[in-house]
Amino acid sequence: MADKKIFDVAVVGSGPGGYVAAIKIAQLGKTVALIEKEKLGGTCLNVGCIPTKTLLAGAAVLHQVKRAADFGITTGPIAVQYDKMKARKDQIVAKIRSGLEGLLKSNKITVIRGSAQFESPRDLKVIGLDNVFIHAEKIILATGSVPLDIAAFPCDHERILNSTSMLELTHVPKSLAIVGGGYIGCEFASLFAELGCKVTVLEALPTILAAQGTNIAQFMTKALTNRGIELRTNVKVQAIANQKSHVTVTLASGESLDAELALVAVGRKVYTEGLHLEKAGIPLTDKQWIATNERMETEVSGIYAIGDVTGQWMLAHVASHQGIVAAQNACGHEASMHYEAIPAVVFTSPEIAMVGLSAEQAQQKGYSIAQGMLPFQALGKAQATAETEGFVQVISDKKTGQVLGATAIGHEASNLIAEMALAIQNELTLESILETIHAHPTVAEAWHEAAAIANETPINFPPKRGAS
Repeated sequence: MADKKIFDVAVVGSGPGGYVAAIKIAQLGKTVALIEKEKLGGTCLNVGCIPTKTLLAGAAVLHQVKRAADFGITTGPIAVQYDKMKARKDQIVAKIRSGLEGLLKSNKITVIRGSAQFESPRDLKVIGLDNVFIHAEKIILATGSVPLDIAAFPCDHERILNSTSMLELTHVPKSLAIVGGGYIGCEFASLFAELGCKVTVLEALPTILAAQGTNIAQFMTKALTNRGIELRTNVKVQAIANQKSHVTVTLASGESLDAELALVAVGRKVYTEGLHLEKAGIPLTDKQWIATNERMETEVSGIYAIGDVTGQWMLAHVASHQGIVAAQNACGHEASMHYEAIPAVVFTSPEIAMVGLSAEQAQQKGYSIAQGMLPFQALGKAQATAETEGFVQVISDKKTGQVLGATAIGHEASNLIAEMALAIQNELTLESILETIHAHPTVAEAWHEAAAIANETPINFPPKRGAS
């Protein structure tokens, strides 16, 4: 083993939480080691957000080309070359990862390659490409999460795949059974259905996308069904057998169905394997998370945890913000994490984006609420681009007009939600939105009209029946 290296702060894991924390620490003038045992960028860059969205972008282009005739454009025969789509995905991931390496280097961050484990609350042993002992006064854990495997039907990564091995396919399967109707399952369902695959989603709960609420679940059930995706809810998968040429999925009811491939997308679990947390005195919660306070500090002073491993929100942008909060505290500055205005996006077709409270959550908290919903059908820009599927909704406090929550479903919902995240973070009101001039014709002006509807002063939408 090599000599001991001393740093002000050590960060374990280089995903969107870890690398952002490391950069912030460097900006604050401290020495920092960023420890990574695999590829820089973590799950998000390598096997999560970026590769899936790259493939979904290809599916979106295909969707537009299929509709070319509606815009008066004639095309020739259309063919999907999925191996090239996959190659493009790999190139983009590699390019971004190379950029990240350069970014870390420019910030004078020491990258150490290997697996870290605690020797004491201030000491780590790293084993791998680099073999070194590290002493750091502060340590930030950003080890992320991995796909959840089910003991009854473990992934063999040949025909029974998880979200990671699914990204390595070089062909479009003729049929695909997806176990799990959450956001991961539904995103892959959208992708492969657009590419011509027969997709069946099997969900144990009464509805898909249950975590996103009733309105979204109902809307997306209809939207995905209209795209030819078979949604089967209230079904429990008992076993999946690799039959060499296909898989057979057996349900608890005794019924079985065949598909070329199966994707197990039943969630993710936090990753703390090999860290030897007990040597640092860090306990796990009953759900195997690392508990933190609002400063992102664990029960052990000087040790912080950020990102998926904290079990709060398994979202890259939350990890990044937690990373900044942890970095500031580790460097002697005061910062606190807040969770009131976190945008969450599901990149299905159509996209879903939410921020703040849903109507149900707001009412449970005792608010008397006003709601304004505008369908995209009512927007000139949506009509012009033939993207009329979906709506925006604003939830506000009737007494004060403060914006409490918002939802967008439809084309570019992921971009639309940013305005409402800003509004909620800054405790703005319906009046704030109404006093803001929105460009026309755009889809973003939907927020202006939705706010007007919530305010009972609609301009471009009929008033409620009975209104004077």
